Amino acid sequence: MTVRIVRLGSPRTEGEDTRIGTVRRPPRGVPKSEFASQNWYDVWFPNLAPSAETMKLGQEASTPGQWAAFVKKYRSEMATPEISRTLDLLAVLSHQSNFSVGCYCENETHCHRSVLRTLLAERSAKIE
Repeated sequence: MTVRIVRLGSPRTEGEDTRIGTVRRPPRGVPKSEFASQNWYDVWFPNLAPSAETMKLGQEASTPGQWAAFVKKYRSEMATPEISRTLDLLAVLSHQSNFSVGCYCENETHCHRSVLRTLLAERSAKIE
């Protein structure tokens, strides 16, 4: 059992099971009824997406210092009690079921999902 960190819209891997979209907005031009069949996500969970302001910081980051500022702000948002408990839950579930969390960004290293990977690892999630 594991959690996978994926790019939404990419082909699913064998045994991936539930795909959770940790994005601020649903995919444009895609009917809601086709989100899962087109490999976007099964469940939309924007609670784990950066706020619009923080997301803008990440998108505009072009230096290591700017990226570090994004990471710091996003980690701060994920440290609220409600979100922290959600991350704890996902970490525990990763030992009991297969699922994935993801975002649209092409490059994981310049995406909030890289930070999500770290946050889940810090909680001892089983990550593939």
